Amino acid sequence: MKKQRRSEAAVNSRLIRRPIQRMFPIFLLPTFVCFCIGFLWPFLQGIYLSFCKFTITSNAKWIGLGNYAKAIQDAGFMHAFGYTAMVAVSSLVIINVLAFAVAYALTRNIRGANLFRGVFFLPNLIGGIVLGYIWSMIFDGFLQQYNTSIVLNSTYGYWGLIVMLCWQQIGYMMIIYIAGLQSVSEDMLEAAQIDGANGWHTLWHITIPTVMPSITICTFLSLTNGFKLFDQNLVLTGGQPFIFQPDGTTIRSTEMLALNIYNTFYLNSKSRGVGQAKAVLFFILVAAIALIQLRATHSKEVQQ
Repeated sequence: MKKQRRSEAAVNSRLIRRPIQRMFPIFLLPTFVCFCIGFLWPFLQGIYLSFCKFTITSNAKWIGLGNYAKAIQDAGFMHAFGYTAMVAVSSLVIINVLAFAVAYALTRNIRGANLFRGVFFLPNLIGGIVLGYIWSMIFDGFLQQYNTSIVLNSTYGYWGLIVMLCWQQIGYMMIIYIAGLQSVSEDMLEAAQIDGANGWHTLWHITIPTVMPSITICTFLSLTNGFKLFDQNLVLTGGQPFIFQPDGTTIRSTEMLALNIYNTFYLNSKSRGVGQAKAVLFFILVAAIALIQLRATHSKEVQQ
């Protein structure tokens, strides 16, 4: 006890803290400079360009809210928003339910649990582009017997994105849930068993409330990942099939928000300001949804 008190006093002494406080700006400055150059300045410049008409950043001309008006009136952008919301919500439920179920099973002292954890986590290590090509070949090989393709049917495209997204992320969320399940107190579980609680009651009233921090993290990650999905959508369907409107415009039926912004910005150099405005709206949307979700799940976590 005396040694522990001495070590704590040594760490908290002014002689130790003074050099740390003096050198703190030196260690912080490089990171802060990199943050400003790589994120903060491009972010602020992007907000400014969303109010401009431009083909390159050097010839930007201020036009006010015109880009935002065009973005909101774009039928393709609104369709992409609804489609992205459906994919994000569906994948959110499926990923978290299956990830929790797998994590719960692998913490039941089954044989080969560590091997199964590694196998389930492996898909998360595959890049989005490679993953899209792999699943594109799998789906097209399966659908060939029905004389169709994943890019010819919007229903197949929707469920293809769901399956691919779940296959990639379930293993990652499983690891977080396993960490939460391992923190459940054995004394609480034994007390519930002594009181006569069955497995379902123990799971619902003890295990799930205890792992609410893990549920909050997994819900946040799966929801934001679903909204930000880009590379898999680009490779797997590319937004196809097309929907031709009576006014002559074309809507990509499986196009998500990130891909819609990309196509708006790069397919037509005259609409880059509109694409930048869509990107700002996209940021506000994802940030608002993430904050609302965090507050909702965190409130339940505190109540428990």
